[in-house]
Amino acid sequence: MTLHTLLRAALGACLLAAGLACQAQILIGQTAGFSGPVAAGVKETTAGAQLYLDAINAEGGIGGQRIELVSLDDKFDPKLAGENARKLIEEQNVAAMFLTRGTPHTEAMLPLLEKHGVPLVGPSTGAMVLHQPVKKHVFNVRATYQREAEKAVSHLNSMGITRIGLVYADDSFGADGVAGAQKGFAAAKLQPAVLEKFNRSKPDFGPIAPKVVQSNAQAIIMVASGQAVVDGLKAFRAAGSAAQIVTLSNNASTGFIKSLGDNARGVIVTQVFPYERSIAYGMVKEAQELSKAKGTGDISPAMLEGFAAAKVLVEGLKRAGAKPTREKIQAALESIRKFDIGGLEVNYSLEDHTGLDFADLSIIGTDGKFKR
Repeated sequence: MTLHTLLRAALGACLLAAGLACQAQILIGQTAGFSGPVAAGVKETTAGAQLYLDAINAEGGIGGQRIELVSLDDKFDPKLAGENARKLIEEQNVAAMFLTRGTPHTEAMLPLLEKHGVPLVGPSTGAMVLHQPVKKHVFNVRATYQREAEKAVSHLNSMGITRIGLVYADDSFGADGVAGAQKGFAAAKLQPAVLEKFNRSKPDFGPIAPKVVQSNAQAIIMVASGQAVVDGLKAFRAAGSAAQIVTLSNNASTGFIKSLGDNARGVIVTQVFPYERSIAYGMVKEAQELSKAKGTGDISPAMLEGFAAAKVLVEGLKRAGAKPTREKIQAALESIRKFDIGGLEVNYSLEDHTGLDFADLSIIGTDGKFKR
């Protein structure tokens, strides 16, 4: 499934308009779950990225070349994500990969990145496996899930909450979040009130909900994707638990709030970018202005993540020169030091491809918006 123009015809024969040959294009590949359980967040991060890419293209692109995002739907299936990446890299010859979604999904394409020397910018996952040890071709533009989960435990403990449970997806993403939360528990000298995992593909919270109630947990940290958190919260409430629900930044989208319905109020969501309504950050102000001019409404945290990733991608393309090959883009990204994207500084080195290390918390208010 294609969400943006694949441009096959444009690649085969460049159309003429007003007597001028159309511009050459820089193809950037993306595979993500545009349908399925993370669709809301994926659409918002992509919209945020496209907001910035459209602005760059309107100014003439990179050296006269438009940036075209070729997006394929992997339905949040790791196997399909790997196959989509193969098509984009080997058949469509994209210059770089961009804004993938999911930990096992991104892991599935790592061998292809290595084989073909293709850089990946801004994977929408904070998995430690993509940070340490450093993956040569992966350029993260966000903090790790481990830091988020650790901060969540620390924040809850600072509020006097000591009975904290963990419910997580039984995959590499879930394990990663648990590892971070355990650091927080150790620092606070606490043990999880309840620790339960569930099948990512077929979540069943029926057996877990009674355990959450029996644990008398004051708060439950859910390391899971959007729909699983929605279903888990419903099950816990139906079973009689009033525990505070906390989840990670992979669910920092307006779509996630809407999917929670009446259960949205009070849910805590960790964030890896500044407050989307704080114009004290140049990046936020810029995103707001572009969104207003385009008539696309308010900026969400997920949109801000895509916007930030696009700024890093564009900087890499600019530094790569007139003909940005995969090799040149890789070298250009590796050269980034103290790059200000609007109040936040991106840095890469041989030992660190994290890019940013910002982490914060938000809570969903009565108006259905994130508050900080």
